[in-house]
Amino acid sequence: MKGQGEASARGTSMEGDCLSCIKYLMFIFNFFIFLGGSFLLGVGIWVLVDPTGFREIVAANPLLFTGVYAILIMGGMLFLLGFLGCCGAIRENKCLLLFFFMLILIIFLAELAVAILAFIFREHLTRDYFTKELKTHYQGTNSTDVFTSTWNAIMTTFDCCGVNSAEDFDDQSLFRQLNPSRLVPEVCCQRNDLMMSREECLKGIMPIRNKGCYSAVVDYFETYIYMAGALAIVVLTIELFAMVFAMCLFRGIQ
Repeated sequence: MKGQGEASARGTSMEGDCLSCIKYLMFIFNFFIFLGGSFLLGVGIWVLVDPTGFREIVAANPLLFTGVYAILIMGGMLFLLGFLGCCGAIRENKCLLLFFFMLILIIFLAELAVAILAFIFREHLTRDYFTKELKTHYQGTNSTDVFTSTWNAIMTTFDCCGVNSAEDFDDQSLFRQLNPSRLVPEVCCQRNDLMMSREECLKGIMPIRNKGCYSAVVDYFETYIYMAGALAIVVLTIELFAMVFAMCLFRGIQ
């Protein structure tokens, strides 16, 4: 009887040590979720208040505008969940742990679905969407139109013309309807090392900037895109482990 009692005590002690280990591991993982949420909140707020031009670009594009607020909402939820997960782990509260598990499961599935859809449709939707918007709304030299001035800033900054090339400004585009005597916008002919006259460029003989802005922007931000993808994978992995630890801790609490 004494041996059985000692064995039972050792088993209980091991279970307690295991439960304590899971509790602190969950606290650590949720702390990283908390930091990830803080990072997303910071990025979203920075884009909205940044004075160097991102704010105007975002405001002029409904898709980017929606994306920024989606980042803010997601960051806020991760911030809150990380905080709740840390509290649930330390206090060993089963109700709080179950609530945390269900919410983070929903967020995990939503993030996974968005990532898969974004990867599948990254070329078709993005390029086609911007091309359609450019042909429908771009006016040329109207500095009072936010969409037009934003695109002029993009084409100047990235030394490009149109979404795909100067051929985006065809007869069906709003630009050509407003400027029938010009085949390309004036901004596509502005460079310090001009090898032809401005008039020849505007007539479309050979636009100085013939590279599309879509490719130019993607090439410029290629490193950051891969970093964002890697960060997303890390966040999904942390959330997965946090759910596993939450359920183990929930089942281990008496």
